[in-house]
This record gives sequence, C-alpha cells and structure tokens, in this order.
Amino acid sequence: MPTNISRPRGRPRRFDPDQAVATAQRLFRARGYDAVSVADVTEALGINPPSFYAAFGSKAGLYARVLERYAAGADAVPLSDLLRPDRPVAECLAAVLEEAARRYAADPAAAGCLVLEGVRCNDGEARETASAFHTAAEDRIRRYIAARHPEEAERLTDFVSTTMTGLSAKARDGHGLARLLATARLAGLALARALPV
Repeated sequence: MPTNISRPRGRPRRFDPDQAVATAQRLFRARGYDAVSVADVTEALGINPPSFYAAFGSKAGLYARVLERYAAGADAVPLSDLLRPDRPVAECLAAVLEEAARRYAADPAAAGCLVLEGVRCNDGEARETASAFHTAAEDRIRRYIAARHPEEAERLTDFVSTTMTGLSAKARDGHGLARLLATARLAGLALARALPV
C-alpha cells in the first residue's frame, strides 16, 4: 500500500560538520596547518574526499571554519574580557600576555596559538585567513591602548603582538608554562615602565 511519506533526496550526510570542524581544529593545533593533509582529515572524520570537498570546498576552506570556531571558543585569548576600561592599560596588557602563556601551554600536544602559527603557513589562502584574524586582534589591542594613550598605541601594539608571537613559537618548541609565564611577566614589567599610569 503506497504511502505519502517522502524520503529525502540524495545521500544522507554521514558526518556532523560542526564535529568535523572540532576534529580538524585538534589536528591543525597538534601538527600545524602545513603538516595536515586532506587525507589526514578525511581519515580522522571517516569520510571520503568527495564528501570533504562538498562540505568544505578545500583544506583552506575548512581551516577558515576552524579559525572561526577557535576565535569564538575557549582556546583563544579573551581580549574583550581582559582589556577593561576600568583598569590601567599596562595591567590589562600584561594580563593578556599572561593569559596567552597559559593558553598556549595548556595542551603540550597542541601548543601555541592556532592563528599565530597559521600566519606562517605555506598555503597563501590559509595564511591570508589567519592574517585577517591576527590583524583583527591587533586592531582590538590598538584601539584599546589608543583610547587612553594614543601616542603609544602603535608601539605598544607591536610590542604585545611580537611578544604573543614569541610565546606561541616557544610553546610550539616545548617551553612549558613556567618559562612562558616568566617571559610574559617580564614583558609586563616593560609595559608598566612604558605606561606608568
């Protein structure tokens, strides 16, 4: 007896794209963008390459989704929470560096910052995407400093950004939390001297 129940057309999607992005984020953090192949991703997700390309377009397309998830999630340094208008600028910038050290060292198997490490990858499209996230973070820091110390905004943004890049690189090289925090705190002392009030 025929029924009016219609079945969805096409093959059902065999994986959850959001879960796939989470899995890919772990791979990219652990190995770096360049060391992860599409084959690595499809194997980790249990899908075939056509399904991967249908869902994400390319490895760089998947990486863009990963960076969006990373920037909005618990792994990224929460600039909005740390750059407070009711506290001294140098103190808040020092807090950013210390929090970066903590987050970059939190998982020794996936150390460093996914965005900062992506800025140096070989794939031009992925590098451009990571650079956009990095530039947005720098702009946020620059605006915060400029609100009270406009003459110091460029110089101190460069200092904070360079320090964060170094912390990420050292975390990837195996520096643990104690060493990263020591560096962040030394940078914090420099910030306090640069902005005594």
